[in-house]
Amino acid sequence: MNWKKRLYDIVFKTDTRAGKLFDVVLVISIILSIIVVMLDSIATIHQEHGKILLTAEWFFTILFTIEYLFRIYISKKKFNYVLSFYGIIDLLAILPTYISLFFAGYHYLLVIRILRLLRIFRILKLYRFIGASSYLMESLKASRHKIAVFLSAVMAIVVIMGAAMYLIEGQESGFKSIPESIYWAIITLTTVGYGDITPVTPLGKALASVVMILGYSIIAVPTGIITAELTRKKDKDERDRKICNECGCNDHDKDASYCKVCGKEI
Repeated sequence: MNWKKRLYDIVFKTDTRAGKLFDVVLVISIILSIIVVMLDSIATIHQEHGKILLTAEWFFTILFTIEYLFRIYISKKKFNYVLSFYGIIDLLAILPTYISLFFAGYHYLLVIRILRLLRIFRILKLYRFIGASSYLMESLKASRHKIAVFLSAVMAIVVIMGAAMYLIEGQESGFKSIPESIYWAIITLTTVGYGDITPVTPLGKALASVVMILGYSIIAVPTGIITAELTRKKDKDERDRKICNECGCNDHDKDASYCKVCGKEI
């Protein structure tokens, strides 16, 4: 059991030198396997080096399959790993190659292996930034109702503007139907502007100008909603933060009993 625990520490942790080396080798293998899939999608390279790339693809697939099964074997709670985020990603990284044996073309889905590069968070100790990402997610969740109302208003605007442009321009100008006119309104409102459909009448151009100007205003709305929620949450956290009366330090956890700077009780 000691050797099994030792292997578990190497595979699932980065506190040891062997653990860091294992993750670095794993990340390099993932990058190389993604490059193989990308090169194989280029017709000229596929024709000249298709067999070599196929061999390399199967090599990495078998390697990752062994790694996946090995992780299950040494896991303390095997079922928890299989259903975990990384466990599902590890499984999805190897399935496309096996599926391609029965359905052609599915092996290109192996680019999903790039999701495994999330393990680099552990290697580079980037998990300390996860708190900041959760902070942002909480703000998005708190403002979801306002954003939903905003998106509903936007949908109403593009439907109205699209229908109006259909009536103004008509089929002879390229606005063949209301859905296509709504498509024009969306790409104009979002300032994408593909140019595949354009108004030609003076009234149509005037309406298009209004939609363009409105688009710049609309883009700023969700940013303002999320920023306001971030500010509100930050102010709340600062109010809830414990302050040391001795040295004035306010960078304490909510359950802290003593100051991290001077050691006085807070």
